[in-house]
Amino acid sequence: MQYTKLGRTGLQVSRLCLGTMNFGPFTNETDSFAIMDKALEVGINFFDTANVYGRKLGEGITENIVGRWFAQGGGRREKVVIATKVFGRMAEWPNESRLSARHILRACEASLKRLQTDYIDLYQMHHIDRSTPWDEIWQAMETLVQQGKVIYVGSSNFAGWHIARAQEQAAGRHFLGLVSEQSLYNLNARTIELEVVPACREYGLGLIPWSPLAGGLLGGVLQKVNEGRRASEYLQKDIEKYRGRLEAFEALCARLGEQPADVALAWLFTNQQVTAPIIGPRTNDQLMGNLHALEIKLEEPVLKELDSIFPGPGGEAPEAYAW
Repeated sequence: MQYTKLGRTGLQVSRLCLGTMNFGPFTNETDSFAIMDKALEVGINFFDTANVYGRKLGEGITENIVGRWFAQGGGRREKVVIATKVFGRMAEWPNESRLSARHILRACEASLKRLQTDYIDLYQMHHIDRSTPWDEIWQAMETLVQQGKVIYVGSSNFAGWHIARAQEQAAGRHFLGLVSEQSLYNLNARTIELEVVPACREYGLGLIPWSPLAGGLLGGVLQKVNEGRRASEYLQKDIEKYRGRLEAFEALCARLGEQPADVALAWLFTNQQVTAPIIGPRTNDQLMGNLHALEIKLEEPVLKELDSIFPGPGGEAPEAYAW
């Protein structure tokens, strides 16, 4: 396994981050435990979850599964850098969502209980809350850091200017502020290259791409459909929308002798700002398959061909759309 620093921190994390969103709704607890054990065995020390994962309001099903896995001992908790999130609705009552100081503090306590730990390595704001002032948000996060319940703070789904505003406010309070941003980023979704990626670089944030395979679209979906494996109705619509791109992409991967999913992940590693894409395996076989992406080196001609198949926004703002 390869490791890198999380943004400008001294924290070492694996170049692949184990996403746990499938744990509970799609992967039962026994299989989830097996996947986490295998991840640790191959050196993945970075796990990502959220209080709202599990698809049942307020139950925190996925965090509970991870917590019961930690409770087995054997150094599981000590070896894992655990990231979770706050923002989503956890009950049908006022103040049970978003980023008020009250909700941040209460949600953290609830996550700690479900995860069966006394600290969270990376506590991420799951979305921007435009209605809560940054002084309030940072005061709550500072309290958690001072209490030893949170070590680092990150963001998710922030715009570039949200990152800038958050960091300037944190600097004024002599607080470390954000150390990472978790964004939608893959070959077929490159909008963050305009302003989020430059903001992360400027402020020293690690970039953690979610949906690196575009919900399965970049995982060899045409080949799978041709083999008779059904795609979801939602994915079928995307297949038809992007069929030309997918045909060219899968043909390129075939010429390289590589699986499309591995090429899609390897492409993300060519961006120096990327810390670790979040992979969401439902089985150990899928987990092991993702490891090969770390060994793939994409040469410049291949990168140019990928750019022609999946054109990005044209670079960083404002040059991407202005002189």
